Amino acid sequence: MRRLLGDVLLPRATAIALWAWVAFNLALVAWIGLQSLKESGQVWLSPFSLPDDPHWENYGAAWQAAGFSSAALNSAVLTLLGSLLIVALSAPAAYVLARSSRRLAGPLTGYFAMGLSIPLQTVVIPIVVIKLSLYTFMEDWVTGWWDNRITLLIFQVALSLPFSVFVLTGYMRSLPHEIEEAAEMDGAGPLRSFVRIVLPVARPGVVTVLVLNVIGLWNETLLVLLIAPQPGERTLPAALLNLYSSMQYSSDWGGLFAGIVILVYPMIVLYLWLGRRIVDGMTAGISK
Repeated sequence: MRRLLGDVLLPRATAIALWAWVAFNLALVAWIGLQSLKESGQVWLSPFSLPDDPHWENYGAAWQAAGFSSAALNSAVLTLLGSLLIVALSAPAAYVLARSSRRLAGPLTGYFAMGLSIPLQTVVIPIVVIKLSLYTFMEDWVTGWWDNRITLLIFQVALSLPFSVFVLTGYMRSLPHEIEEAAEMDGAGPLRSFVRIVLPVARPGVVTVLVLNVIGLWNETLLVLLIAPQPGERTLPAALLNLYSSMQYSSDWGGLFAGIVILVYPMIVLYLWLGRRIVDGMTAGISK
């Protein structure tokens, strides 16, 4: 009887807890959106009421005060280039690790998994040293010019590769070998087989890695503060921190919430749109 109650009640209690957590987060997202349309006084006096008169100008004020124009461009370019580079590098690496019969393939996959356990905070000093050395080397000896955003892109790609390779390796292992054997019988080499056959079949896993990296790179803050601290080099999260420091003195809390909406809402919409594909891609290789 006790076991029967556990089998019935535990899943229901877990489902209720998960739905309650989802409802809380959705309510929080909606609450932030409502605050972005209020004047500062109403934010403090009536935090849970609807806006008396929607102040859409809060978005313009936030955009101008934080320099979101250049920050949005930096975020878009770095996120797009970084995500595409990560997929372009991790997909072939994962395919080789998943299909290789050599004894090194297993340990190499483990090393990529170990890379997931290294907190970014533990390598802050090496990152700063490498950034300064690379800037000096490129400016003094190679090109005479260097942009810290290029260094930021390099670090974003390098630090995202362990996760991407690990996820795609599991997904590639779940693919049947017959598709490659059929391609070989048609005279396709390994490279052509990978590009023409494996990548289209592995699209759910690739889309999963791409979307997760887009979300991660879009929200990256610590690396930006370490590598690209200048105003013209900032991305949206760093610009939002600057907005907070200025808005708290001017007490423009509606503008601050508007800045949060500008940063957060696009990623929420992206995740809601592709959420099912992300879950499918993350779970496809578990049985392997």
